[in-house]
Amino acid sequence: MNKKEDEERLKKIGVSNLLDLALFAPLKYENLYISKSTKIGLQNVIDATIISTDFNPRFMKLTLFAHNFDKEISGIIFHPRKYHLESFKPKSRFYIFGKLDINYEKLQITQPLIIENINTIIPKYKSKLQNKTMLRIIKESITKDALLESGLDELKVKTLLDVHFPTQSFVENFLKNDGFSDEIIRDFKYLEIYNHLKKLSSKKTTAPSKHKLKGDLKPFLDSLPFELTKDQKKVISEIKGDFNSGTASKRVVMGDVGSGKTMVILAATMLAYPKKTILMAPTTILATQIYEEALKYLPDFFKIALITNKSSKKESLSEYDFLIGTHALLYRDLIDADLVMIDEQHRFGTKQRALISKLVSKDEKQPHFLQFSATPIPRTLSMIQSTIIDISRIVELPFPKDIDTRVIGVSEFSDLVEHIKNEIKLKRQIIVVYPLVEESDVIDYQSIEEARGWWEKNFEKVYVTFGKDKDKESVITEFKNGGNILIATTLIEVGISLPNLSTIVIVAPERLGLATLHQLRGRVSRTGLKGYCYLFSKQKPTKRLIEFSKTLDGFLIAELDLKYRQGGDLLSGDVQSGKSFVWFDPREDEDVLLEVKNKISS
Repeated sequence: MNKKEDEERLKKIGVSNLLDLALFAPLKYENLYISKSTKIGLQNVIDATIISTDFNPRFMKLTLFAHNFDKEISGIIFHPRKYHLESFKPKSRFYIFGKLDINYEKLQITQPLIIENINTIIPKYKSKLQNKTMLRIIKESITKDALLESGLDELKVKTLLDVHFPTQSFVENFLKNDGFSDEIIRDFKYLEIYNHLKKLSSKKTTAPSKHKLKGDLKPFLDSLPFELTKDQKKVISEIKGDFNSGTASKRVVMGDVGSGKTMVILAATMLAYPKKTILMAPTTILATQIYEEALKYLPDFFKIALITNKSSKKESLSEYDFLIGTHALLYRDLIDADLVMIDEQHRFGTKQRALISKLVSKDEKQPHFLQFSATPIPRTLSMIQSTIIDISRIVELPFPKDIDTRVIGVSEFSDLVEHIKNEIKLKRQIIVVYPLVEESDVIDYQSIEEARGWWEKNFEKVYVTFGKDKDKESVITEFKNGGNILIATTLIEVGISLPNLSTIVIVAPERLGLATLHQLRGRVSRTGLKGYCYLFSKQKPTKRLIEFSKTLDGFLIAELDLKYRQGGDLLSGDVQSGKSFVWFDPREDEDVLLEVKNKISS
C-alpha cells in the first residue's frame, strides 16, 4: 500500500506518530478460537451441524449439534432474511460465532454468524477508517523494534503488542474483566502522557540571548520599606539564573491574586539594568498601576515611560530604560530591549505576545521573556506545561487575606443590603458583578440595565460600567477615588487594585468557573483589609460553590476547577476546559506524570 496515502488516512483520525497509533486501543475483540468449554454470556465459536430449522418472518429457530461441546443446543435469529434460510440447511456443518446464553435450561446461541477464519482473534477499532484498514496499518507499523526505538522499555512494549496482537488468554481476561486490567490502563496512561510530553518538547525552541543580564539588585532591595516573601525571593533567584545564561529565557511566573508579582517585575527590571526593559499589560489601568509602583520603588536614575493609546507618538522612546504600556506598544518604534515582560499574559493572543518579542529581537538573538499570570493552573498541568516553558509559582502572600465567602439566596438579600450600608459608613467600597449587561429571556437574573436603577435610588455614588463601555477605565478610576458602589460585569476580574474595597457581590456564581470567581474575589482585601464575598444565587448551593467558599488558596481552587471542569489541550493552545486525554487524568495521575518526567530526564 502507498505509505503517503496511509499517512493521510491516519491524519484523519488524529494520528501523527507511532505512539498515537499504538495508543489507539481496540474497542473490543472477536475471539474466533473454537470454544473448548461453554462460556455463558460471552461470544463462542462452535463446530455445529444443523439438525432442524423453524422459519417465520419474526425469527428463525435452529436445533444444532455442537461437536466441540458434544451436545445439542438451540439457536435463534431475529428478523431472519432469505439467505439465513438458504445458509442454515439441515445436515450442513460449519463454524458459527455468537453469544451463548441459557434459555429454558438449554444452551442457546443468539444471532449466529457463519465464519471461515477460525482460531484467530480480530481486534475491533472504533475509527473513521475501516477495521481491515486499521488492522493492516497496525500490523505493518507496530513492531517491537519500532516501539523500542521510540524510547519505551520492554514492559511497555509488551503491553502494546499484547493489546494489538492478543493471545487467546489475553482476550479471555479482557472479556472476563469487561475491559483492560488496571495494570494495562496504567501503562496506557503512562504511554499517553509520555507521548504528549515528547510532542511538547519538540515545540520547545531556544535561541541565544542578546546579553547576559547581571544588574545589581541591592539598591532596590535595600530601599524597600518591607521584606519580600520567601516565594518572591525564590522566583527572583530563578530569574537571575535565567539571565546569567547565554540562552534567551522563557518563563511564566504564576502567582495568586495579591501575591506581589509587581515586586518580581521590578526586581527583574533591576537585574536587566543597564540594559533596557519593556512590559506590556492588558489595560491602561493595570499599566498605570505598575508605572506608579515603578516610580515609587525603582531608583531615581531609572527613566520610565508609560505608553497608552493617549501617549504622543512623536516622542522618541530611545532615552528610556523601562517602557510600561498597553498593546499600544505594538505600534511604536521600541527601544532595543534585553528583557520583555507581559503581565496577565492570558489576556493577550499568542500573536500579540510573539509580536512584542519579535519587535525587539536582533537577528537570531532574542530578549529574555517573562510572562506573569494571576490565574494559577493546577500542579499537574503546570508540570506538563513546564516541558516547553519554565514555570515559577508564588504561593505565599505578603498580606494574609481575611475574606469571608458566603453563598446566599433571595431571602438573605435584605441582610446583604444592611452589610453594604455598614461598610459604606466605614468608608469602604463595594462591587456588584452581574452576569449580563442587558435583559435576557434565557437567564433568570437581572442585568446591569435592569438593576442599576434600584442601586442608584437606594445608594449614593454608584458607578456603572461593563466590557463595551468606552469610558470604563475612567469610570473605574473615578470609583476608586471616591465611589461607594461599582456595578459591573466580570471585566473587573483582572489586575485592578482598589485598596478600600471590602465587599464583592457576585450574581449568578453558578455560571462562572471557579478560577474566575477567585479572580473576582481577589479584588477585595488587597492590603489586609477585612473582606467579604457574597455569591448570590437563585439555585440551591452546589458542592462546587461550597468547596470554593471554604478556601482562599488560588492553587487549591485551580485543582477544584480542574476537578469540576477538567483540563484542556496544551498542544493546540492555552489551558482551557474540556477533556484532552483519553487515558491520562490530570486530576488523579500526578504519580504517573512524575514517573514519565523522571524517565525523560534520566
